[in-house]
Amino acid sequence: MGFTALGLSDKVLEGVRAMGYVQPTPIQLRAIPLVLAGHDVIGSAQTGTGKTAAFGLPMLSKLATHAPGPRTLILEPTRELAAQVETAIRDYARFTDLQVTVVYGGVGYGRQNEQLRAGTDIVVATPGRLLDHLEQGTLRLDKVQFLVLDEADRMLDMGFLPDVRRIVEKCPRQRHSSLFSATIPPQIETLIQWAMHNPETIEIGARRTPAETVKHVIYPVSDSQKSDLLLELLKRVNYNSVLIFCRTKHGADRIAGLLKKHNHAVAVLHSNRTQGEREQALRGFRDGRFEVLVATDIAARGLDIADVSHVINYDVPQHPEDYIHRIGRTGRAEHSGDAFTIMIAEDAPHVYSIERFISQKIPRVKLENFDYTYTALFEEAKAGQPQGFPGKVRAVRVRGGYHFAPGKRRR
Repeated sequence: MGFTALGLSDKVLEGVRAMGYVQPTPIQLRAIPLVLAGHDVIGSAQTGTGKTAAFGLPMLSKLATHAPGPRTLILEPTRELAAQVETAIRDYARFTDLQVTVVYGGVGYGRQNEQLRAGTDIVVATPGRLLDHLEQGTLRLDKVQFLVLDEADRMLDMGFLPDVRRIVEKCPRQRHSSLFSATIPPQIETLIQWAMHNPETIEIGARRTPAETVKHVIYPVSDSQKSDLLLELLKRVNYNSVLIFCRTKHGADRIAGLLKKHNHAVAVLHSNRTQGEREQALRGFRDGRFEVLVATDIAARGLDIADVSHVINYDVPQHPEDYIHRIGRTGRAEHSGDAFTIMIAEDAPHVYSIERFISQKIPRVKLENFDYTYTALFEEAKAGQPQGFPGKVRAVRVRGGYHFAPGKRRR
């Protein structure tokens, strides 16, 4: 079924065609008719499945033309995500006269105040700056018809749920509400019961499962060789663009500096970068000026970066959910991608937690002709120790290295 069969307005369909969309993704196919019919919607889907269009296209069709407002509020956890969603909504609405305004912190109030005074139909906002505007009287929510809580689990992680509740209380009780989230923890369930009316639930794929289009492996190595292994991976892998995740801002800066010394075009993204620096990094990565983007988990959720061929976890994430969100940067919209994780001995507990969380074993791979120093991780692989290698194991040669896989048990 194409977009023309979903009931969207002609002008929105024109915007869809201009974006180059041909077939709706599964969440779009199920969510768009529900939103058009006026149902509250909970969308639980993996990152990169097209959630912005799933709520944006039917909402624009219902709004139709410019009118006093704002009539739509879309809440986002980070300013990067708010800016990207605003850009996407503006693109979808390019053949309408609907006005879109983005509201987030880290920048001055002047331009935001001007746009709000001029009148806008759709506000895309982060909770903190939106509350500032509400307190200053530069924005009212009494005409909101559509409320979207996007990346709700990320807003929970960042401590925004009390602010979200304050904002929802200022919206009309009679409204359409949508909530989109990769996971639905208990606190989000409570918010749903309070803020939504008989919502329809759409769940695309298992909540704890990485996208099937992503091939992911682990490279065990000693701590002293992490950087060397990273450089060797980048030398051997045929990639288009690489997103490298580090645990700390200092680590991200250090790895970016190392890669620059080896003639890689690199950008850095973390919370100490100014808004201008962040936008420059993302823009340069998207247009191919930077082949590598080194980031902390500020970039793990919500960044709409298309065509990332490889994700490399230089540092293993400490929370299993973050693994899903990190590797969700590749293999988006049903395209294939690769996710590599560099593992040292002290990472073992976190790796095992990730494997329990996703209910699957991540293959261990050893690079051919890489001058490894000893690490106990290799002994575990050979001996079949219980720490992450259940049962006996066998070394299977794969392209570019060896894959340690569970061996067959003898009866």
